[in-house]
Amino acid sequence: MYKIGWFSTGRGKSARALLETACKSIKKGEIETDIEFIFCSREPGESPETDKFIALAESYNIPLVCFSYKKFRDGRQDNSKSGTLEDWRLEYDRRIMAKLKDFKPDLCVLAGYMLIVGREMCSEYNMINLHPAAPDGPAGIWQDVIWQLIEQKASRTGVMMHLVIPELDRGPVVSYCTFPISGALFDSHWQAIEGHSVDDIKKQQGEDNLLFKTIREHGFKREIPLILSTIRAFSRGDISIRDGKPVDSQGRAISGYNLSAEIDNIIKQ
Repeated sequence: MYKIGWFSTGRGKSARALLETACKSIKKGEIETDIEFIFCSREPGESPETDKFIALAESYNIPLVCFSYKKFRDGRQDNSKSGTLEDWRLEYDRRIMAKLKDFKPDLCVLAGYMLIVGREMCSEYNMINLHPAAPDGPAGIWQDVIWQLIEQKASRTGVMMHLVIPELDRGPVVSYCTFPISGALFDSHWQAIEGHSVDDIKKQQGEDNLLFKTIREHGFKREIPLILSTIRAFSRGDISIRDGKPVDSQGRAISGYNLSAEIDNIIKQ
């Protein structure tokens, strides 16, 4: 059975939804894989939302490892910088790997994990992460991505899964889906902001702007299906990782597995 490790900070409802949907799909036999462990970068009592996530994880009887990055960071005296990550972050990754040494996942999924992963842990595991943009799209958190799309007057965007490397959102693309942000559902919202700069829109409406909200809505509803379809593709052998690069079932290097049609079919159901 294909085995995955699940990494999360458990910050809110979306983190729980990701785990819950994955577990339901596995139970139904829609994905032939096992979650070998769940790792949470917070501990009980740190946050009401994380406590809900921990309770959910425990309900599935999956081995759960909690290790607070905040407590670890605050307990150190030396927070000097080393390379691209602070010393404490690199040591924190080493402690994680020590705690997970008895597990041998085929793939690790970052599902709401809010920390940059250092080079040592990237080398230890094949890790994939969700990024709310198309392969050639903007970097950054989802809010930044949407504002950049608006500023660029983009006609398409998407969601992708990429290999985790120390450089944020820069790992090789594993899978993706794209969708238009023009046409009947979007044109009136584009027209409403004609002649206005992004700075003006941010000041006057912020994230309540209808174009911003509509782009987010259509991206968000594709995120969980893309994560699950990607895990399914790995478990079937349609995608694998070889020498730090995604390859297809024939071992040929790919620049991303296009799941647009599959994701569109899922969200129409």
